Amino acid sequence: MLVCVEDILSAQELSDIRDALSTAEWDDGRATAGAQSAQTKRNRQIPLNSPVLPDLQTLVLQRLMANPTWVSASLPLHILPPMFNRYEQSETFGVHVDNAIRVNPQTGQRLRTDLSCTLFLNDPDDYDGGDLVIEDNYGTQSVKLPAGHCVLYPSTSLHQVTPVTRGARVASFFWVQSMIRDGGQREILFDLDQSIQALSATAGLNDATAVRLTGIYHNLIRQWAET
Repeated sequence: MLVCVEDILSAQELSDIRDALSTAEWDDGRATAGAQSAQTKRNRQIPLNSPVLPDLQTLVLQRLMANPTWVSASLPLHILPPMFNRYEQSETFGVHVDNAIRVNPQTGQRLRTDLSCTLFLNDPDDYDGGDLVIEDNYGTQSVKLPAGHCVLYPSTSLHQVTPVTRGARVASFFWVQSMIRDGGQREILFDLDQSIQALSATAGLNDATAVRLTGIYHNLIRQWAET
């Protein structure tokens, strides 16, 4: 399941993040890549010890958890602290699959990467190329979203960032271990939750059908969730 979520960040928050990133140092992105991925990865990242990183990570995490659609799609148990990358002229990340296990550098906790997330920090008009191309069960999908929007997709997917040919592509990226390990079950819960929200908006929160469906939703989570 690939889900695009709008308006994670406001225009002012995006401006503040870009200002902070403009003063930061950038490292070779291969520093955080696995052995295979490092062969095809050409970009730059904010180093994990950068003084600007903690505040930016806190802001992004707060906004993600305040977004009902993002929470509904991911049902997060653990989130790896967001990182930030930049692709300029001819920089790219070839076809790869993300590592199955990541380690939180702040806590040492291991995290299973169920979902990958890219949060776009500048608009598509700012650069050419730099498309996130994802191969999933529905074929190959190319994603290039407005600033402040994000895409959430299975970490099992083969994906790549195509070469940037003009400007710079700036984004935040991170991984999620979901309470619902199985992607098919997550998709069922997301579809059910979105249907409940739509029904509640038209019929009211106390509509009998909406209440019954909400009970089914929570009972499925009780059956499937890992906590």
